[in-house]
Amino acid sequence: MQELVERTLPGAAGRGRRVTVNAAESPLGWLRARGLVEPRQFEAGERLRADWERAGLAPSVTMRWAPRVDGGGVGEGPATAQLSAKRRFDAAVAAVGRGLCDILWRVVCAGEALPGAEKALGWPARSGRVVLTLALDRLADHYRLS
Repeated sequence: MQELVERTLPGAAGRGRRVTVNAAESPLGWLRARGLVEPRQFEAGERLRADWERAGLAPSVTMRWAPRVDGGGVGEGPATAQLSAKRRFDAAVAAVGRGLCDILWRVVCAGEALPGAEKALGWPARSGRVVLTLALDRLADHYRLS
């Protein structure tokens, strides 16, 4: 579902430019749509985000109900699937390395826009995309994406 929002971007000489933004689009999707990350990098980021969500690492605002104890369900149980996703997430972040995983987590998993992530990390403006693409390249190598 698209959630379109009108925003005014600052422009030269105090004039603003009105744009329509899809607020439901992820920052990584936004970068991909504008050709700022390669398909390989995008796929790697989406895999990481999927494992992060499956592992249940996002902050929770509701009660977590206990899994079924009657043996119901088929295949891998919820606890096993969650632990497997957590292991994959941890291995991927370790493969990316220190210094690169901060921006990767903020943009891909937490959904922060690049300017906000740069500011939170105390980085200069427009430096985050370079570091993010390096992190996504390492992540794609970890996932053996071509």
